[in-house]
Amino acid sequence: MVIGLPIKRYCIHPSYSFYRKQLNISRVLEPRLIPMQFTVFYDGGCPLCMAEMRQLMKRNTQQKLVFVDIHHPNFCNDFAELDRAALDARIHGRWSNGKMLSGLDVTYTAWKQVGRGWIYAPLRWPIIRIFADYAYVFFARHRHRISYLLTGKNRCQTNSCKVDS
Repeated sequence: MVIGLPIKRYCIHPSYSFYRKQLNISRVLEPRLIPMQFTVFYDGGCPLCMAEMRQLMKRNTQQKLVFVDIHHPNFCNDFAELDRAALDARIHGRWSNGKMLSGLDVTYTAWKQVGRGWIYAPLRWPIIRIFADYAYVFFARHRHRISYLLTGKNRCQTNSCKVDS
């Protein structure tokens, strides 16, 4: 084992099983591997949420994260299988293999993907995790009021919290 080299997660390319079935192949010697990506579903109308997403986007130089605003007009068409109300209640994320995460697990995973997981790691420690999750639920429920107290903005108006490309 080589110390110091990052370990990448991989998943089988989605077309692999399709071609296997179409060509009636029982075993393929080398399936095409691609790095797993993590999609963050965020509230684009929340000033604090947008501030965190801007920081994550700035550090997402290796394109390990994909960002999706749940209030984008095309969201329901692009992600019809997801419940927007549940996503609006708390932050959610999804690995490219379909595994969903929510709450502080998403925040920790997103920051870990950009090399800053150590910031949120203590919030995932067993005893602290319980209290941190309760605090997050409170924050998520009242994020617009908290945003107003901290930023002076209750909700982002059209393009007022726009992410610079």
